[in-house]
Amino acid sequence: MNDITVRRVAYGHFIRPAEETGTGTPRAEPTFGYLIDHPRDGLLLLDTGMGGNPEIDAWYKPTRIPLPAALKSAGANLTDIRMVANCHLHFDHCGGNPQLPGRPVFAQRAELALARAPESHTLPELVDHPGATIEPVDGEAEIMPGVRLLPTPGHTEGHQSVVITRRDGTLIVAGQSHDNASQFTTDALNHQTGVAAPPAWLPRLLALDPRQILFAHDNAVWTP
Repeated sequence: MNDITVRRVAYGHFIRPAEETGTGTPRAEPTFGYLIDHPRDGLLLLDTGMGGNPEIDAWYKPTRIPLPAALKSAGANLTDIRMVANCHLHFDHCGGNPQLPGRPVFAQRAELALARAPESHTLPELVDHPGATIEPVDGEAEIMPGVRLLPTPGHTEGHQSVVITRRDGTLIVAGQSHDNASQFTTDALNHQTGVAAPPAWLPRLLALDPRQILFAHDNAVWTP
């Protein structure tokens, strides 16, 4: 049997304003999803691109690649997608969910609670859209053989990563657990040296001995 493959999907970029970067200057950030191609169970799409409204567009100035075009560039189309997972439910990660009605959408129950709260941290119409088939997850869960969801809270309470077990080692798509690979490197080294406490989940993730870790807003790939 063929192995599980992972392909990056480029959805464009947005400008994180100076008020959010912590550096006093704005920063352009790419937005990526990932196609996880299982030889038995087909295509799982992790994150679906950037949604928006006039307020979000004015604040983040996104340049979007629509979901069908982004998938085509990655060698797939909408009808190929069998399942969806969102690392979390901010607008730039679940924007294409309404274009995939009827597919199971895996999200942590804690993340769904945040998205459905009166003061929601996302756009509710991207979550409970017509045809939405939400599959709440509580903690770790294997959703396909060799593909496991792992809670990695911090950016949001319900953030999750995807662990892919391949014959050549473990690959993790860590979404926005960290804004970039360098931040992950710092936390991993802090844990190794005892300089500072890492996120509570990081020892569990490193214990999986990942060969690579991929992120939602960084072209760079972390390697041990």
